[in-house]
Amino acid sequence: MSFGQGGPFDGPGGSGTPDWAALADESESASRRKRWMLIGGGALAALAVAGIVTLAVVNSTGGSPGGNPTAKPAASGEATAPDDKPSFPDVSVPPPPNPRDYITDPAKDRAPLTPATLFPDKTMVIGEHSYPRTNTATSGDCTSGSQGALGSLLAHNGCTKLLRATYSKGGVSATVGVAVFASPAKATKVMNAWKSGNVAPLAGGGVPDTFCQATRCRTAVNTNGRYAYFTIAGYDNGKATTASETKAQQIGRDTASYTWARITQRGKDQAAKVAAQQLKEAQRKAKAQG
Repeated sequence: MSFGQGGPFDGPGGSGTPDWAALADESESASRRKRWMLIGGGALAALAVAGIVTLAVVNSTGGSPGGNPTAKPAASGEATAPDDKPSFPDVSVPPPPNPRDYITDPAKDRAPLTPATLFPDKTMVIGEHSYPRTNTATSGDCTSGSQGALGSLLAHNGCTKLLRATYSKGGVSATVGVAVFASPAKATKVMNAWKSGNVAPLAGGGVPDTFCQATRCRTAVNTNGRYAYFTIAGYDNGKATTASETKAQQIGRDTASYTWARITQRGKDQAAKVAAQQLKEAQRKAKAQG
């Protein structure tokens, strides 16, 4: 078998001897064409990438690649001002009032003070225990709602009002008396000076007159703000309390806890009312300033 002049594997015929010089020239020419194609393709790819990047920059700026990337297109007839910031009215709201201010300062403690506002619940609920309210009373003469030496102690320290409420359940009852003073210092002075006597037990509403009359009952005293409060708890049938009994002890403790919470709530209610007024005034000023 022989090969012709057309190159290797060109088919039958020819002298049988390959022209190696021609083959070398042809190979070199093909290599140059391949290199130019590669170079040309790379250049076109680079140009295409550059075009995509340029288009992305133009689109992100809304204009030329050198534009401000944070600027936004202006609406028709408007100028673009990317650095402008919205202005708000200079309106300050006072800090929220302290609820304790409203149970310590008579000038702020102006809410109505009656048995209906201080003891509004028909049933006292403390944890799992509940006790119906049986009777209430109020007096501007603090001696009339107290017994023994307590009356004199209240009067000499400027007690202006004494409010009482009784709660009862299961054969035991408790009366609390809340004495009102001009300052927390006066209330504390009375608490520390109290030695004997107590708030007068308040019968009625199903509680018999034998409740804590001429018998031993549990008594306690505490203060909250400018209020001093006293509790007396015992058996409805006149049975004397003992160190080991727990029924009178429980209702006495629950009544004291409830009274503390009610006085505290009085301060919270008044503070919340003032805070709402302050917010309303701030909103009015903001609206006026536009």
